[in-house]
Amino acid sequence: MVKNINGATLKKMVSVGASFVDIAKDDIDALNVFPVNDGDTGINVTMTLRSCAKEINSCTSNDLEPVSEAIAKGALKGARGNSGVIFSQILKGITKVIAEEQTVTTKVFAKALQSGCEIAYKAVTKPKEGTILTVIRSLADSATANCKKLTDFETFLDKILVDGEETLQKTPDMLPVLKKAGVVDAGGRALIVFFTGFRKALNDEVDFVYNFEDTITGDADAEFHASLEELQEIEFGYCTEFKVIEIKPSTTESDIDKLREKLLNIGDCVICVGDLELVKVHVHTNEPNKALGYGLELGELYDLKVENMVEQNRVLRNQSKLTKKEFKPFGMVAVSPGVGISGLFDELRVDYMVRGGQTVNPSANDIASAVMKVNAKDVFVFPNNKNIILAAEQAKDLVQDRIIHVIPTKSIPEGVASCMNFNPEATLEENLEAMTAAIESVTSGEVTYAVRSINIDAIDVNEGDIIGLNGDHILTKS
Repeated sequence: MVKNINGATLKKMVSVGASFVDIAKDDIDALNVFPVNDGDTGINVTMTLRSCAKEINSCTSNDLEPVSEAIAKGALKGARGNSGVIFSQILKGITKVIAEEQTVTTKVFAKALQSGCEIAYKAVTKPKEGTILTVIRSLADSATANCKKLTDFETFLDKILVDGEETLQKTPDMLPVLKKAGVVDAGGRALIVFFTGFRKALNDEVDFVYNFEDTITGDADAEFHASLEELQEIEFGYCTEFKVIEIKPSTTESDIDKLREKLLNIGDCVICVGDLELVKVHVHTNEPNKALGYGLELGELYDLKVENMVEQNRVLRNQSKLTKKEFKPFGMVAVSPGVGISGLFDELRVDYMVRGGQTVNPSANDIASAVMKVNAKDVFVFPNNKNIILAAEQAKDLVQDRIIHVIPTKSIPEGVASCMNFNPEATLEENLEAMTAAIESVTSGEVTYAVRSINIDAIDVNEGDIIGLNGDHILTKS
């Protein structure tokens, strides 16, 4: 049990949390309908946290104060989009408390979450419930209620994540636009994903694919895409962001407040945070030129970004129509033991990965659910383990509007070889023949520990020996 977090552990936890959001960013993007349905919450939070992780890696000290400063500084420097900036303020509030401590207990962390919640609410000019703000408040309240009786971080974080997820599932009842689209809040989901990775890092449980089964509300066939057809039109068309640096000596804190007020007069979703060294601005407006001009009155502009959200929305609507009406001919699903292998299959154009492997066998329903998320009529499934082939075959009876073709791969190398032989221009029969034939060309071995003493293939093996395997045959031991 972990009862105290030091600077080195905090570095790892934040970095792993950032990687979880990175992995999940496309699914988070697909939930994005508030404040506008422009589909970029996942990438914005990812870029914010990547900057945070980069700053952490550059921090040579493991003391809590410099680590906390690195987290806050990196998040603010990289903050993108409405949710990204709010995320940076949550981290700013959390690290503000932690920086003053020698070690972090559950009581200290509860206080830190409350600080993160307060600063995040203050950063938003017109806070809305049913958003990331609601979820961070839920996490903070749960932490405060449980920190005295739950002194180990594993149990403590598990509890507040359960409470946070419960609140996230209620966000459609708080925000009509979410209810209409049939999704939970994208920023809130990103926050839960982050803290899930944050928790997993405690015990080095980083070989983990986040489960989004509870992300969608309403129609189970929504495939992680919000209903965009009937959402309101975008009033302010340009997402405008910039930093003000090299701030003029004559500038005061009240000038920053005045900048915020000016921005409110030309748009919405205004966030204007910082100090006399750096000010971060985010606003949705139809007059980005005015927003930039107001910033120039305080100092130099840096890291400018102006995005046309009307065009982003238009692209999303077109994609939504295509998704509903047109299937591509072929799709692929592979069973993967972890993020690294998933990355390899992703490069081979596999559409979806199911977590599994030796001792972690997915069910037929897990495989069927993955197949239903692939936008293709004929879907090739690569079990990549002999113990998963039967489940893949059984999944055929659980899908609708898709046909599963199981390629009986028994290892990752066989799966890779089969995928490499996929040809999108070939017929179904030609692909089946080529991918199945590829299995026969693969010879692979495994290195593992013997779990018990045995004599097999005329080789005496003792428990704990390192052995080389080819299928069920022992090749060597040491």
